[in-house]
Amino acid sequence: MAYFKYEGRSIYYEEHGQGQPVLFLHGNTASSKMFQYLVPFYQESFRCILMDFLGNGRSDRVERFSADLWQEESLQVIGLVERLNCGKVSLVGTSGGAWAGINAALKRPDLIHKVVADSFDGRTLQDHFAANVAAERTGAKADPGARRFYEWCQGPDWEQVVDLDTEALVRCALENRPLFCGELSELKVPVLLMGSREDEMCRRGLLEEYEEMAKRIPEAVIHMFERGGHPAIGTNGERAAQVIRDFIGKGV
Repeated sequence: MAYFKYEGRSIYYEEHGQGQPVLFLHGNTASSKMFQYLVPFYQESFRCILMDFLGNGRSDRVERFSADLWQEESLQVIGLVERLNCGKVSLVGTSGGAWAGINAALKRPDLIHKVVADSFDGRTLQDHFAANVAAERTGAKADPGARRFYEWCQGPDWEQVVDLDTEALVRCALENRPLFCGELSELKVPVLLMGSREDEMCRRGLLEEYEEMAKRIPEAVIHMFERGGHPAIGTNGERAAQVIRDFIGKGV
């Protein structure tokens, strides 16, 4: 367990296992705790690094999230990789963490080995995203199971974290902010696009969207699970870990 400074604020991270470094990136309203029960699938093969993005988990809080949230988070990823000074790092990002991971690879391919982008909508947000995410979060805050998850990830101030995240995503959608800092064709690292056909939180036609992305990414592969919800890395646990281990380890 450790912290590093980023623009004057403290970001939490922890490490497990030994080997090739792999940094796991959580999704929106979650934290590194979401990987707590998944790390055992990876730590015998990799040096597993978990982090809490600013405003989440055990990292310092922020007054407001940027509407370009996933681009901002990619800078935090780069900051940690530079701090670790351990050579190229592979990124495993799920949901919002997938956008952050791809953006980090676009910005600093010299620091990134490979990227796993799991369970995210791809190049654009879904139609009516702003209204849908606001309604979904309102419902989630009233659901006992969701409330327990938020509190487990964020702590007692979970509701403020969720509200700030929702506000940032609504601004991102309404202002039509770009989700990536560059063209996918500019990616210089291999990317695994992973998801589940049963994921109701991702766009319909997720496989088709991944196929369109793969046409643009110079080196991309796709793996879709027939079963499992959101995110695939969690609901397909051990099988997802095997796919990821094979992808990251290939050619090393």
